[in-house]
Amino acid sequence: MDNEELTLFRDMTRRALEQEIAPHIEEWEAEHAVPRALWNTLGEAGLLCPDMPEEFGAAGTTPQVTFAVIEELSRMGFGGIASGYGIHSNIVAPYIEHFGTEEQKAQWLPKMVTGEVLGALAMTEPGAGSDVQSIRTSAVRDGDGWILNGSKIFITNGMLADVVIVAAITDPGKGAKGTSLFIVDATLPGFARGKKIEKMGQHTSDTAELFFQDVRLPASALLGELNKGFVIMMTELPRERLGIAAQAVAAAEGALDITVAYVLERKAFGQTVASFQNTRFTLAEVKTEIAVNRAFYEKCANAYATDSLTAEDAAMLKYASTEMQCKTIDQCLQLFGGYGYTTEYPISRFYTDARIQRIYGGTSEIMRELVARSMLGR
Repeated sequence: MDNEELTLFRDMTRRALEQEIAPHIEEWEAEHAVPRALWNTLGEAGLLCPDMPEEFGAAGTTPQVTFAVIEELSRMGFGGIASGYGIHSNIVAPYIEHFGTEEQKAQWLPKMVTGEVLGALAMTEPGAGSDVQSIRTSAVRDGDGWILNGSKIFITNGMLADVVIVAAITDPGKGAKGTSLFIVDATLPGFARGKKIEKMGQHTSDTAELFFQDVRLPASALLGELNKGFVIMMTELPRERLGIAAQAVAAAEGALDITVAYVLERKAFGQTVASFQNTRFTLAEVKTEIAVNRAFYEKCANAYATDSLTAEDAAMLKYASTEMQCKTIDQCLQLFGGYGYTTEYPISRFYTDARIQRIYGGTSEIMRELVARSMLGR
C-alpha cells in the first residue's frame, strides 16, 4: 500500500471511528467498558486484522495499515480501545498467523477478522510482570492433550475475550526453555474470569484476572513448537512495541491538537493563553519532541516491513516514545489550567490513558536494560 492509499485508508478509518465510537465514548468511559458488539462493528468495517492474509477474509495489507488504525484510535483520544485493538489485531492474530498450524489459522483468524472472536494474550502473572521467565502457570501432559493450571493478571480484553493465547511451563526447572504457548478457547470448562480490574486510565480497555483450573486442552491447542514459547514471545515483541509506539506518538499528536485549539480560544489577563511566551515555547517544545519520535517510529515501522527491525531499536523506540507521550501530554494538560484536571475536557483522558504505556509491553526500566545489554554484551 503506497502513501496515497494509506492516506485514504486513514480517512476512511477516521470517519468510521467518528461514527461508531465518538458519539458513545463518554458513556463508555463512565461505564468503564465497551459493548461486545463494538468489535463486530469494527470487523464489519474492515478494520480488524487488516494485514492478515486474504484467504482468511482480511484485506491482506501491510502491517502499517494495522498501525494506522492504532494511530487513529489514539489520536482521537480512544486510548483504551486502541490498547484492546492492538492486542487483538497487532499481537494475537500475528501470533497465530506466524506460528499456528493451517488448522489453527482456519479455525481462529476468519472469526478474528469479522470480530466474532476477540483475542487476548495472557503472559503476566501476579509474580511475573516484565520478567516473563518467572511464570508459574503450568501445562502437564495428559494422554494426547494437556491439563492447564494457573492464573494470569492484567489481561487486556480479558473480560470479553473468546480466545486467549496463554504462556505456560511445560518443562519445569528449565525456565524460559521450558515455556510453551497454548491457544485456549474461553468456553472450555475450568476457564474462569475474575472481576474486572479497575484502573486509573484506559477505562474502555477491559482488564481482568484469568484463572485456569484443570483446563483440558487438546494437542492441537499448542501454538508453535513445544518449549519454544519464550522464543516466540521474543520474536513477536518488536511488533508489539511498535504498536505501543504508534499509540504514544499519535496520542501525543492528538493531545497537542486539542491544546492548540484551547489556548487560541481561552483568555487570561485580557489576552489569549496562546499569546504568552511560556505557552508558545511549551508548544514548540512539544511539537519538536513529537516530530523526533515520529521520525524514529516511522523508521522502525519501515524496518519491520522489511524484516530488519532489531530488538534493540524496538526497545529504544518503546522507551523513548512512551516517555515522550507522558511528558508532552503533561505539558499540554498544564496549559489547560484547572480545567485540564476535569473529566469534562478530553485532555485529562489523554493524560490518564498515557501512564500505563511506560509499563506494559516491558517497563521503561527493562527497555533501558535491554539497550544497555546490546551495547555492553551483558
